[in-house]
Amino acid sequence: MRPVAIATAPGADDPDEAALVAALARHGLAGQARVWSDAAVPWDDYAQVVVRSTWDYTRQPDAFLAWTRARRAILNPPGALAYSADKRYLVDLAARGLPAVPTTVLEVGAALAWPAGDVVVKPAIGAGSRGAARFAARDAAGARAHAAALHARGAAAIVQPYRGSVDTRGELALIYLGGRFSHAVRKDALLGHAEHERTPARRRAGIRAVRADGAAREVGDAVLETLGFDDLAYARVDLLAHDAAWQVLELELVEPMLYLGYAPGAADALAAAIAERTTA
Repeated sequence: MRPVAIATAPGADDPDEAALVAALARHGLAGQARVWSDAAVPWDDYAQVVVRSTWDYTRQPDAFLAWTRARRAILNPPGALAYSADKRYLVDLAARGLPAVPTTVLEVGAALAWPAGDVVVKPAIGAGSRGAARFAARDAAGARAHAAALHARGAAAIVQPYRGSVDTRGELALIYLGGRFSHAVRKDALLGHAEHERTPARRRAGIRAVRADGAAREVGDAVLETLGFDDLAYARVDLLAHDAAWQVLELELVEPMLYLGYAPGAADALAAAIAERTTA
């Protein structure tokens, strides 16, 4: 079987990994988990490198993106990985006329102009809600302090209005495999919990399979069609409800959980997409 590297991070606990390895074997590929930052890995020996649970890339994004560009075969393609690694893409999506949660970028040193209502402040390059916090309208000082703390670490921040619908309807995650819609899950809100309480067990307890309505699908499809990235093996578009419509909260093309266990056949669909894009 042709060897395929499943790029991960030290200590990553990816519930999708075992199902993906088994599905890859059914498609003639030998999936092997390898830490992306391990310089001893013979990357060129692999027919394909599949970026999956590289959840520590946010601590060294430049090194990670340089590593992606150095691979002769990698999924998703480096351009898509780079675009989705920085949440400034939300500003770009809005500029393209797509419905995204309004996003203000605070570059390092920039002052926070306080918007109306509750807000979320989080790093522009971040994953898994690390560094994200919700602030009530009366707590402008807390929001500014949080942005300043992110800046002190050299991280640009983004500020978004807090959409109250997430407390009752959660986030809707649309999963695409091989360029086609596969399935959807609902994720319960997490920012009501302190960061240390957002454990993997709490996250998984708040996830359930759901059916995405036509309006949500239209938004997800429009995002991927508008961006036009070629050869995406996977994508996830996270949406929030607002004023009877859907807005994009995140576009995950780098290392998203794909919730393969929530849809029969999803692991095989991803393995098939990888096999189709693996030629040597």
